[in-house]
Amino acid sequence: MFTKEIYTQRRNLLKKTVGSGILLFLGNDECGMNYADNAYDFRQDSTFLYYFGLPYSGLAAVVNIDEDDTVIFGDEISLDHIVWMGTQPTLKEKSESIGVQKTLPSEQLPGYLRAAAKKGQPVRFLPTYRAEHALKLQSWLALPPSEQKPSLELIKAVVNMRSYKSAEEIAEIEKACDITADMHIAATKALRVGMKEYEIAGLIAQTALAAGGKLSFPTIATINGQILHNHHYGNTVKENDMLLVDAGAETEMGYAGDMSSTIPAGKKFTPGQKEIYDIQVASHLAAVEALRPGVYFRDVYDLSAKVICEGMKSLGIMTGNSDDAVRLGAHAMFLPCGLGHMMGLDVHDMENLGEEWVGYDGEAKSTQFGRKSLRLARKLEPGFVLTIEPGVYFIPELIDRWKGERKFADFINYDKLEAYRSFGGIRNEEDYLITETGARRLGKKIPLTTEEVEALR
Repeated sequence: MFTKEIYTQRRNLLKKTVGSGILLFLGNDECGMNYADNAYDFRQDSTFLYYFGLPYSGLAAVVNIDEDDTVIFGDEISLDHIVWMGTQPTLKEKSESIGVQKTLPSEQLPGYLRAAAKKGQPVRFLPTYRAEHALKLQSWLALPPSEQKPSLELIKAVVNMRSYKSAEEIAEIEKACDITADMHIAATKALRVGMKEYEIAGLIAQTALAAGGKLSFPTIATINGQILHNHHYGNTVKENDMLLVDAGAETEMGYAGDMSSTIPAGKKFTPGQKEIYDIQVASHLAAVEALRPGVYFRDVYDLSAKVICEGMKSLGIMTGNSDDAVRLGAHAMFLPCGLGHMMGLDVHDMENLGEEWVGYDGEAKSTQFGRKSLRLARKLEPGFVLTIEPGVYFIPELIDRWKGERKFADFINYDKLEAYRSFGGIRNEEDYLITETGARRLGKKIPLTTEEVEALR
């Protein structure tokens, strides 16, 4: 945890920004995988962590702006809990550690909220992403899920604070990125023909745990890189395969790293793999070079997509004007997703608060295929932490659909493209902090170019 002064300052700024009413923060509960005592690894709600820092289950907090009252609601652990879990600080000790002096039992929270409502105080809460939260709001506020309207004022205030990472946060993210880099370096060194994907996934998890971290999201380790979020690990790595690894570490305080690597099964990339891989790297480096305050990330996305189109033109897979191809969406044959996302206490930072606020600053998102998956488009500012992860993907189903429709036939040479339908997909990813003058990579460097990857093989 950070110092109690940091959490107090954050809450005071939030109160000043929102101005009035009750701010309700729901911590997470334990969640059973297949029965109650066999629970998933506990993870506290990220916004609760940001303002209250307490990594314990069964807590909620209220910030009563009108009465200048902040309360942690929870219950003391029983002797039965101690037998199974060991001793914990008391609720009062937990609360005082983050600068909150008042605590009340959980059972008093509904009455507290109802009393506030009777006084005409609005109860503001954030969007829910767990069923338990929706059920609690229904019980406490007599609001069925369909009528639970999160507070836009609170969403915008939280996003505006959490988007700008403090020095303490950057240090913690860098710690996560260092562990993440070690995970990828270990995978790059270890991969061999004949291994199962799960052997690499297991090595990645081991590396994170051995460094005092854990995974920030389920690892992707697949020879089918054209499937963007593939969590199956059962395939055997064959000669001339490439393994796409997307994995990140999370620190004890909940801050995330997120990187991707593409590793040849052999000691070197084949000539055909190298020509596509180099296009992806060129797109990646162009995007990194463009990062600086005042630049719109959607323009960085367009630049990275244009570089991919130019590379495809050099191979005869695309034709025509690359600017027009990107504007109209033909690039999405190879880049049917975004370029990156904000990162912090969530690997996709604050995603439950809405991309239109986190990534678009209230602007409308595009509906164009590929571009609509761009999670971040807004103007970049110092303190933002984000990922850069352009990819080049050959998705047989997408090739067949667009070829059958003759879609973008002025830009895509489908006869030439047919030879690549079994190629798979490539992605490399790094994490960057936007500084006053440009951008700085966070964490140890992982292999990016073909030469760097092959040097570790």
